[in-house]
Amino acid sequence: MSAPEDLLERIRLRLEESFVGIGEVVAELQPADVADLVNQLTRQEAAAVMSMLAVPRAVEVCDQPTLRRRSAILEQMDPSRAGQVLEGLSADQRTEIVRGMGEISRRRLLPKLSADVRAEVERLLQYPPHSAGGIMTTEFVRLDPSWTVGECLKHVRAVAREKELIYACYVMEPDTGRLLGSVSLRDLVMAELDQPVERVMRRKPVTVSALDDQEAVAGKIAKYNLLAVPVLEKDGSVVGFVTVDDVVDVMIEEGTEDALKMGAVEAGAMDEPYTAAPFWSLVRKRAGWLLVLFLSEMLTATAMGRFEEEIARAVVLALFVPLIISSGGNSGSQAASLVIRALAVGELGVRDWWRVMRREILSGLVLGGILGFVGFLRITAWSLVSPQAYGPHWPLVAATVWISLVGVVLWGTLAGSMLPLLLKRAGMDPAVSSAPFVATLVDVTGIVIYFEVAARILRGTLL
Repeated sequence: MSAPEDLLERIRLRLEESFVGIGEVVAELQPADVADLVNQLTRQEAAAVMSMLAVPRAVEVCDQPTLRRRSAILEQMDPSRAGQVLEGLSADQRTEIVRGMGEISRRRLLPKLSADVRAEVERLLQYPPHSAGGIMTTEFVRLDPSWTVGECLKHVRAVAREKELIYACYVMEPDTGRLLGSVSLRDLVMAELDQPVERVMRRKPVTVSALDDQEAVAGKIAKYNLLAVPVLEKDGSVVGFVTVDDVVDVMIEEGTEDALKMGAVEAGAMDEPYTAAPFWSLVRKRAGWLLVLFLSEMLTATAMGRFEEEIARAVVLALFVPLIISSGGNSGSQAASLVIRALAVGELGVRDWWRVMRREILSGLVLGGILGFVGFLRITAWSLVSPQAYGPHWPLVAATVWISLVGVVLWGTLAGSMLPLLLKRAGMDPAVSSAPFVATLVDVTGIVIYFEVAARILRGTLL
């Protein structure tokens, strides 16, 4: 088989010459490998390749969790062909893809679906995109509480081909659809055939609400080590279930989104490969945050302007400005990253703010003391080697740097740890308190702390 780079080039050459034979070029590849290749193509090229694959093969590729830009790719395809691919996917995958499409593409595509599938997609689209209802699949096995184990197994065999996955079966009231219990395939197989299913099922299984946030659903599946969790409406009826592979997709999506936000990049900037993304699209999604941060950083110049007289009288102070503000920004970014991660995995809640503050106060004092001591030693050693480096009052300059670093690092750790909790309390994404945002905040306040300390220690000597 050709190397991936050679195969990618062959596909592109074939697309330039003729669409014929694309299916044969990738026939020997696993669906996941085809998805990797498609990820490296432009949207138009990817849509052309998917259109030339047999429908079952295209469904397999589209079902791969590693395939990116699924909505954009199907938008580029003929609506009838895209509808055939969607028909072969599970309900949750269909809904996710249609939800990511533009309104015009959605209107063109939905009429191409069968009546039942279209009704199901439209119903699932009513749930918020990041809720349990928004990521669930509706293809679960319903069992009647009056059935025996043998009757349940017969029913499972009859409907198994129609279901995407069968992790568990749900025993429900026939009239209301209210959940009575769940039973795994293992429990059914191990039980006696004439035994009532009510004696085998697990009563009061772990459930989630259809409107629960997807991160909360992921946390519950991880906490109870589940393969799937049923999704309930307000009346207690089962409307679907969320599987562990859905949770993996959620974790990847949330991790990518948080990483972009922490880098001050608009979420969604990397919906397609970096090299294939339109240049102006990348610029647009980066420029917004950069402008916000730039305008915020201008406050640093304003803060330094306030101490213009002190800087003019003691130029040596300006030498340590980068050291001071970078130390504060770095400590704040560290604290923010730790707290955001703890919030994401459920280790912390908003009500834990006092515990976090106490811990970060101590951390800030210790870390600031360590950095300040190193800075003091550096100024001392340099002054002993070259007495003119920092002037005759170098001990006071060294003390100023030491104390300032303690204050700035302490403030940085407090700001970095409290901002995510404040944003969480306000209902916003804690990842918005990204490293650049925290660093900008600490830069401005660090300047004020540094020169206020200098004004008190150096008064009567350099100032």
